[in-house]
Amino acid sequence: MTRLGDSVQRASQLLAQDLSSDETVERLLAETGSRRYMDLSDLPAKEQAALIGARAVEVLPSVEKLAEDIEAKTAVGKGLHVKLGIDPTAADVHLGHAVQMIVLSRFQRMGHDVTLIIGDFTAKIGDPSGRTAERPALTDEDIAENLAGYQDQVRPFFDFENVSFRRNSDWLGKIGFAELISLLAQVPASALLQREDFRNRLAQGSGLTMSELIYPVAMALDSVELDCDIELGGVDQLLNMQMGRRLMELHDQRPQMIAAMPLIEGTDGSGAKMSKSKDNYIGLTAAADDVYGKIMSIPDRLMVPYLRAWTEWTDAEIDQVTARCEAKTLHPMDLKKVLAGEVVAALHGAEAAKAARAGFTAQFSKKSFGDVGTLPVVDAAEHGGEGIAAILSRVLEFTPSASAARRIAKQNGLKLVVETESGDQHSIVLPEAEALRPLGEVVTEKLAEADVSGTLYLKAGRKIAQIQGL
Repeated sequence: MTRLGDSVQRASQLLAQDLSSDETVERLLAETGSRRYMDLSDLPAKEQAALIGARAVEVLPSVEKLAEDIEAKTAVGKGLHVKLGIDPTAADVHLGHAVQMIVLSRFQRMGHDVTLIIGDFTAKIGDPSGRTAERPALTDEDIAENLAGYQDQVRPFFDFENVSFRRNSDWLGKIGFAELISLLAQVPASALLQREDFRNRLAQGSGLTMSELIYPVAMALDSVELDCDIELGGVDQLLNMQMGRRLMELHDQRPQMIAAMPLIEGTDGSGAKMSKSKDNYIGLTAAADDVYGKIMSIPDRLMVPYLRAWTEWTDAEIDQVTARCEAKTLHPMDLKKVLAGEVVAALHGAEAAKAARAGFTAQFSKKSFGDVGTLPVVDAAEHGGEGIAAILSRVLEFTPSASAARRIAKQNGLKLVVETESGDQHSIVLPEAEALRPLGEVVTEKLAEADVSGTLYLKAGRKIAQIQGL
C-alpha cells in the first residue's frame, strides 16, 4: 500500500468516531495535515492523475490522457513539466488564491517538474479575466512588492524552494513589432473576442484596450517558451490556457494539457466568488481565531467544496463524512469545526488550531461572557469620548477601523450587550451611523432607551470586549 493509502486507512477509522471529541479531532488533523508534506511519488500514474482530476473543474484532453503522459514520462525516469503563471497584481491574497498552489504542491510531491512563470511583463498589461473595467498599470516596484507578499503568504501551502522561476519579461520583452504582427495574423479575432467578460463590457459601452485583447496571446507565449506538458490555472483562465495550446501547435510543439481549477465561492454564501471587494474572503494573514470564526459562519452547503479546495482529504473521506451528516450520526457543526481546524492548522500550525477550537467553544457555547475568560477591556471613563471605530481598531484590532466598523454594523454585527445579574443577555444592535460616534454617548443613550443595567460588552462580529468605567 502507498503512503497515502496508509494515511487514508487511518483517517477513515478516525472519521467514523466521535468528531465532537477534541482528542479525536486533534488526531485527525495531525493525520490529514501531515499529507501536505507527504511524498506522493509512489502513487501509480492513474492514481496521480485521479488525485489531480478530483480537484479540477476540467482536465483537457482528459484525466486518462494525463495518466498516460505521467506513465510515459515515468518510464524514462522523468516527470511532467508543469506550468503555473502568476501575475503579481496585488500585495495580499486570500484562501481562494491558495487552491491552485495546493494542487501544484501535489504535482511537486509526485515528482514532477514545476515552473512558476512570474508575469512581470503581463502584469503591466493586466489579466482581464473576470474584470468589468480596465485594470490600472503596475510599476516594477509594485510587481516586486506584490510578488514578495504573495510568496510569503502562500508559503504554508507550497514549497517555493523546490521550484523553477521564470520571468516572462525575459522573452516577451524581446518581441519586436513585426514579429508580433506576424503572430497575431495567425490568431482569429473571434478567438480573442469570444470571452464573455469582453462581450459584456463592449455591450455596456465600457472600454476594452488592445493590450487586454492580446493578453491571452502573451500568456500563451509563456507556454511556447517553456514547451510545457501541462498548465495549471483557474477555470476563469481556461480560454487563455487554450490559446496556449493553439500557439504551441503553430510553433510545431505538442499542445499542453490543461488542468482548470475551481473558483471558490465566498464565505457569505451569496454565490459570488471569494474576493476582497465583496468582503467575503479569508485572508492568508488573518489571525487564527478570525480564520476559525469565519469558517464557522459559512453556510453548511459550503463545507464540501471547502474541504475539497483546502484540505488533503480524498473524495472517499469527504463522502464518508457527508454520508454521516445525512444519516444524522455527525452534526454539521462538528464537521465545520474540523474544517476550520484544518485551515487554521495549515496557516498557523496545530497548536493554533487547538487553541482556536477551544476559544470558539468557550465563547459560543457558554451563555455568560463572564465565563469566557480574559476579555479585552475598554475603560469608558478614560476613552468614552473616543469613537467606536477607533476603539475597535485599538482594542479589537480591526484595520482599517472605520470601514471595518461600518461593514460589521451593516451586517447587524455591531452590538452592545448588557448581561444582567440574573445572567440574561440584552443585545442592542448599533446602526452603521453609531460606529463613528463616541462610545460614551452611544452607551448612555442606548441604555436609557432600553432601561436595562448590568455588565456591559461591546461585540463586533465574533470579537468581544468588556466596557468598564461607566
